[in-house]
Amino acid sequence: MARPTGAYAAPSAAAPQQAEPLKVDIERAILLAMENNRSLVVQQMTPDIVRTVEDQERAVFDSALTGQASQKRTVADRLSRAGSGVESSVTDTATGVISLEKLFPTGTTLGLSASTSYTDSSLYSDTFVSNRLGASITQALLQGRDVRVNLARIHQAGIDTQVSQYELRGFTEALVQSVEEGFWDYALAKRQIEIYTNSLTLAQQQMDEAQERIKIGTLAETELAAARAEVALRHENLINARSNTTLRRLNLLRLLNPSEIINWDTEIVLEYVTELPDAPLDPVGAHVDVALKMRPDLNQARLLIRRDELDVVQTRNGLLPRLDAFVNYGKTGYARTFSEANDELDERSYDVEAGLIFRFPPSNRAAKARHSRAVITRQQSIKALENLVQLAQVDVRSAYVEVARTREQITATAATRTFQEEKLRVETEKFRVGKSTSLLVAQAQRDLVASQIAEVQAVVNYFKALVSLYRLEGSLLQRRGLSAPGAEPVTLDPGQ
Repeated sequence: MARPTGAYAAPSAAAPQQAEPLKVDIERAILLAMENNRSLVVQQMTPDIVRTVEDQERAVFDSALTGQASQKRTVADRLSRAGSGVESSVTDTATGVISLEKLFPTGTTLGLSASTSYTDSSLYSDTFVSNRLGASITQALLQGRDVRVNLARIHQAGIDTQVSQYELRGFTEALVQSVEEGFWDYALAKRQIEIYTNSLTLAQQQMDEAQERIKIGTLAETELAAARAEVALRHENLINARSNTTLRRLNLLRLLNPSEIINWDTEIVLEYVTELPDAPLDPVGAHVDVALKMRPDLNQARLLIRRDELDVVQTRNGLLPRLDAFVNYGKTGYARTFSEANDELDERSYDVEAGLIFRFPPSNRAAKARHSRAVITRQQSIKALENLVQLAQVDVRSAYVEVARTREQITATAATRTFQEEKLRVETEKFRVGKSTSLLVAQAQRDLVASQIAEVQAVVNYFKALVSLYRLEGSLLQRRGLSAPGAEPVTLDPGQ
């Protein structure tokens, strides 16, 4: 998905200039939203934020270089070496240590160190320098030895990144659905204005005709009240339709966000055709199969099961005793100067230490509790996935039924509108020959308006039901030719 570039500009206090009408078809509306919608821009940042945790977890295995330098002076009294009195001494000491340590996924820790110590005491005529080079290796034998355990947090961070990508995909699909529904709602609102405008004109003509017939004495004056009431009702409907259209336009402008600073007075000109797709829907089972593979919420749930499995691995490792083997090796040179002490490092003297470190609390209750919680949480996630699968099946099957219903409604409402037109024509002719009343004509006009709106509403409902089905099965972005993270289905191991 494209992401808008450029710095954010604060809204200007000056009134925006009159903007050119925004002409969009359904495809351009979707592209504008993908490029400019502010909510999507915010959501797109989440995977990048979460991805930083992966680097943070990998840093555990980075080499660590540490150093320390210090200087110390000691002024003290002590028993003289002759044992006959007290002598004072001043001792200056300077030390420096530098070390490099690295942890490996195998549970191995390697360390290198170098240190120097300089001592100048008034008790002695010569200075004393000690230089040391050392190496150490520590290997976990039980707890912390498993590579999978040591890499678990990195893998969990990677899963969290994937989860955020599927969340982004789900958000994007919902946004595309909102754009398409907003598009069709606005188209319906505009069409309603046309219908109510035409009905107002028709009601006005009916009232004028009634007034003319009253003047020539062929119609009772009482018939005028119904005609006037109908004109007033048409005005009311038109006012409501215009208000609704404005609200729909504002909502669509917010979704599309066509400019950095939106001119909320911008008119939107829609370009669309209402021809229904010729190809029939696939069997409902095929749509369910797609949903079980592609729905972002199902894939997120599967990823969370993988994450929980890693928690089980880590907490199981915590049940083991801590047993580490270590070896330390070093060479030390002693002399009066730093360079002479370095020369002494070549001598045959050395020190080596090896051993074991053991730690295990007798009850180990904390580790057992963590492991039990991880196991139960994993089972809960599995059951949650099973529940989500059922909900997905119901969602898709219900949406499939709604698509079929709205398609049939298009034919039914078209037939109703045709009959209502004929009914109004007949009632109008009867009124002109004195065999009907203004009230019955007005009722026929209202029925016709209702049928016209119902016919347009049925078409809009069909397109909205279709896009809802595609979103619920997780194929909406693919069908609209859009790419987004989370396009690959997640699978679980058979044992999970």
